[in-house]
Amino acid sequence: MASLPSFHNAALFIQAMTHKSYAREHPDAGGDNERLEFLGDAILTFLCGEFLFARYPDKPEGELTPLRASLVDATQLGKFAQQLSLQTHIRLGKGVEGSDGRTNARLLSSAFEALIGAYFLDQRSQIAPVREFVFPLFEAVVDDFTDPTRNINEKSTLQEWSLGRSGVIPTYEIVSESGPDHAKEFTAIVRIASEPYGRGQGRSKQDAQKAAARDALQQLRLL
Repeated sequence: MASLPSFHNAALFIQAMTHKSYAREHPDAGGDNERLEFLGDAILTFLCGEFLFARYPDKPEGELTPLRASLVDATQLGKFAQQLSLQTHIRLGKGVEGSDGRTNARLLSSAFEALIGAYFLDQRSQIAPVREFVFPLFEAVVDDFTDPTRNINEKSTLQEWSLGRSGVIPTYEIVSESGPDHAKEFTAIVRIASEPYGRGQGRSKQDAQKAAARDALQQLRLL
C-alpha cells in the first residue's frame, strides 16, 4: 500500500483535499483545490513523460504518447488516490457527500492531482521529491498498460461481437461532463439494442467511449 508524502505545511494538504462543494458551504475553509489540481495535472504530465522516456528508450513517440495518456487519465489517477486512501481525507459538501462523491473516479483523480500540486509547493517547488513519490506509482502499474491485450481496438472488438451476436451496432451516449475547462471529464455509456453494457470516463468524448467499450468487454469476459 502506497503512503502519503509528508508535508511540512499541513495547510497545503488540507487545501488539496478541499472540494469546491465544501468550500462553498464553509467560507472560512481557506479555498478549494482547483488551482492545485491545475498545477498537479501539469506536473504529472511532465513527470510521466520523463518516466516513460527513460524507461523505454526504444519506443517511438507514437507509442509513448498513448501510454502517457493512460497512466495519467482519470481512471488511473483515481486508483492512485484510492491506494493512498485519499477518500478518507477529502472534505466534501453535503450534496456531493450524499451522492457517493468519495467513490467518484473524477473527484478522486482531481484530489490526487491537487495533492501533487500541493506537495510540489510544500517542497519549495523542487521537482525531485515529487518525482521520488510518483515514479514508484507509475512503475507499479506501467506493465499493465504495455500488455499486448490492451492494444486492441475496444470499440471495434465490441462491434464485431455485437454484430455477430445480434446484428446490432453498439451506440454511445455521453451522459455527463464535469470539471473545469482545462480538465474536462466525460462519462459515456455504450448500449446494445438499447440495453446498457458498459460505462467509462475520459478526458475526451472519444476516450470516454473507448473506456465504456472496454468496460463492456470486461463485463462480457472478452477482455
